[in-house]
Amino acid sequence: MHLFIKNMVCNRCILVVQQELDKLEIPYSRIQLGDVEMETAPSEAKLDALGRQLHALGFEVLDDKKDALIEKIKTTIIRLIHGNDNEMLNTKLSVVLQEALDVDYHYLSTLFSSTEGLTIEKYVILQRIERVKELLHYDEMNLSEIADSMGYSSVQHLSQQFKKITGLTPSGYRQLKHNDRKPLDKV
Repeated sequence: MHLFIKNMVCNRCILVVQQELDKLEIPYSRIQLGDVEMETAPSEAKLDALGRQLHALGFEVLDDKKDALIEKIKTTIIRLIHGNDNEMLNTKLSVVLQEALDVDYHYLSTLFSSTEGLTIEKYVILQRIERVKELLHYDEMNLSEIADSMGYSSVQHLSQQFKKITGLTPSGYRQLKHNDRKPLDKV
């Protein structure tokens, strides 16, 4: 049995969900972003208690299959962009999502756009820009290294996209030294 959880977008989120499952003595075999694989189906009372606890912590247990699929799309993209597998950034997004979710990309794209009000591609751009902001904030890489690590074809392409979204150039953003980054679940 799988339990899909909205807003579970980082390793700390996984830890919080794991703690709540342990408190309620709900056995699980695996937890990853947005998804808990249960060993056995817990009682309705335990599921309700878990839902209330997670809701109080800013998460939401998804009952609807379409909502769960949207969450899977988001967590796959977040893992892709904020993870360490830079090779995956050079793979066509449609291929990555279709293989990861075992669902036709056209269906995923249509569902995502109609539900979220933006395309998957726009969501990816927003996530990439948030990751670039993070890398600029840490000031450990130059723009060429950031562009390369994020799968941009050039620094110019990165700069144009960054300015279009933020209104600033990456260099200008770095010089401001302010932190207007968004939490991943708010992108």
